[in-house]
Amino acid sequence: MHVAADPFVRFGELDNRPSERTRRLKDAFERARGLKVDIPADIQVAIWSKFLLICAMSGVGGATRAPIGVTRKLPETRGLLEALMREIRAVALARGVALPEDAIARAMGFFDALPENGTASMQRDILDGVPSELESQNGAVVRLGTAAGVPTPVNTAIHAALLPQELRSRGELHF
Repeated sequence: MHVAADPFVRFGELDNRPSERTRRLKDAFERARGLKVDIPADIQVAIWSKFLLICAMSGVGGATRAPIGVTRKLPETRGLLEALMREIRAVALARGVALPEDAIARAMGFFDALPENGTASMQRDILDGVPSELESQNGAVVRLGTAAGVPTPVNTAIHAALLPQELRSRGELHF
């Protein structure tokens, strides 16, 4: 069951070349009812566009413990979402991914269309005290930014704020 936006899947070869296996996979997925399937021209842009969106929603939602309806409404947390995404876009660009200028505006439009009580899975995991995707999301932005020489102070702060709960959920820290 898919409970958020209209279900879709995007996939492609890492070098963006057309292939028989992506065509066959697309055909198989298109047989599923209600599922939009896309083979984007640039799979790295597609991956980073999704990463930009989910990492921001997860990080801000995890730190604030509030659903997207609240975080998109308050100017302070809306600004936090945008700041996280600006850092992610800067890291993507430094890594040679041509993330478009309007990527953040499109992500904000997506957030604005979500149900008010929407939350990200990482946020729910943090709230439930179970291991989350923190290291694969905000932690990854910090590590990739460091490697590329791109400052990521907002992602660093979100990662640091959530790290104690993450380590606790993994049994690596006791309090």
